[in-house]
Amino acid sequence: MNSSLVIIKIQDFISFLQDTTQNMKKILVANRGEIALRVMKTIKKMGISTVAVYSDIDRYAPHVRFADEAVCIGVAHSSQSYLRGDHIIEVALSLGVDGIHPGYGFLSENAGFARKVTEAGITFIGPSPESIEIMGSKIGAKEAVKSYGIPMVPGMDRAIIDKDEAIKVATQVGYPVLIKASAGGGGKGMRVVQNAEELPEQMERAMSEALSAFGDNSVFIEKYIASPRHIEIQVLADQHGNVVHLFERECSIQRRHQKLVEEAPSAILTPEVRAAMGKSACDVARAAQYQGAGTVEFLVDEHLNYYFLEMNTRLQVEHPVTEWICGLDLVEQQIRVARGEKLSFTQNDLKINGHAIELRICAENPAENFLPSTGTLNRFFLPDMENVRLDTGYTEGMEIPVQYDPLIAKLITWGNTREAAMNKMVEAIDHFTIDGIQSTLEFGKFVMRHDDFISGHFDTNFIQKNFDPKTWEADLDEEKRAVASLAVYLYCQDAERLQEIDHNGSVWHTNRIA
Repeated sequence: MNSSLVIIKIQDFISFLQDTTQNMKKILVANRGEIALRVMKTIKKMGISTVAVYSDIDRYAPHVRFADEAVCIGVAHSSQSYLRGDHIIEVALSLGVDGIHPGYGFLSENAGFARKVTEAGITFIGPSPESIEIMGSKIGAKEAVKSYGIPMVPGMDRAIIDKDEAIKVATQVGYPVLIKASAGGGGKGMRVVQNAEELPEQMERAMSEALSAFGDNSVFIEKYIASPRHIEIQVLADQHGNVVHLFERECSIQRRHQKLVEEAPSAILTPEVRAAMGKSACDVARAAQYQGAGTVEFLVDEHLNYYFLEMNTRLQVEHPVTEWICGLDLVEQQIRVARGEKLSFTQNDLKINGHAIELRICAENPAENFLPSTGTLNRFFLPDMENVRLDTGYTEGMEIPVQYDPLIAKLITWGNTREAAMNKMVEAIDHFTIDGIQSTLEFGKFVMRHDDFISGHFDTNFIQKNFDPKTWEADLDEEKRAVASLAVYLYCQDAERLQEIDHNGSVWHTNRIA
């Protein structure tokens, strides 16, 4: 073969790869706090430059200092900073950004923002606007997956705002029912209704909250499953039709329908149920023609029957537990998919390795029904520990702003077994020092030590059933007194031992107070 022809073919192949795989040299992270910093660490690891955006109150935040470039985009309130999609795109264009990673929250599930990013010639590191729109509506999502035969909770197939119609639907479905905001999640716009008398008032509250949170007051009604498990499946899909699941996460320890403790894998799923749920999750992704990392959420009853709940078209707060049991960096996978690369593994390549648990450390006071706690992080320290990961966007001396989510850190532990992961979590909590604010740190120890959690026999009502704030606070105070007493005892023992040492004329001696 002619050598010049070989060279031409090689050049053609290189050109083909360049055309089909987008080269990213600079990525803007349109978020703040721990997720912004976590995403940037992977971006830098991949040899890509980072751009941070920040509000004036976040000027000295770790994610700003870590980035290669940083731009202030407004004042503290998110509507004047992190939600200013058009302004963020302007910043990206002015700095020659190739891709925008939205993290989670803020603009991450905003189809309009994703569309404008794409139209500006920038890669949105996430699913297509169309996929976000399909899964952004709970009614639309159920309609999209209907043909795949995925189990769903009985309820209505359209959003409503009419109370009389809601009463008719609730009567047909049977009480108790659950009112849910059609346009969003995170527990906002959600109400459990026990009877017809409660429905009008609860619907009014749900609609008001939904309008405030999502700009859409429409809701839908479904049968309320009284004691469910909240179990979700992580999926990955590329632009070439390949879809895999990365097993499940157990997310049933919640307050106000918002998660506090997550683990992977679940303690209750059999291999057969795990495989069935994984297939269903992949089918949901296929129904939405999904690309990137996403999460399919299910309710699971006491008989391990599962029901499709919704799909979150973004990275999840709890993604580290999946990363640990699968040995994958999900942010890296997101970027590779966005660049047009094929998944480098198949479903058969994926195995569960050990067990991981995550505790969300929020600036909240568990003794006061998890009310927000503000103040300064006077002390905020965790020593390096084996099989312990800390994701945070805060350092000592920083103020906890009231304008944003109270999540200040995520504490993740791993073990060969579930018991080992739980023990490591307790050990990590004992070594973690947080002063200046109230937090959910010690609540994590309460969960790890509770018989129901240890046995795996719990559901989304765990806190309501088992957590008494006043009793917990009293037990916590007693534990602190016991630790303090032990410390004094050990100090006195050491002091007495030192005084008995014969120093043989040494200048080092124990000073005694007469």
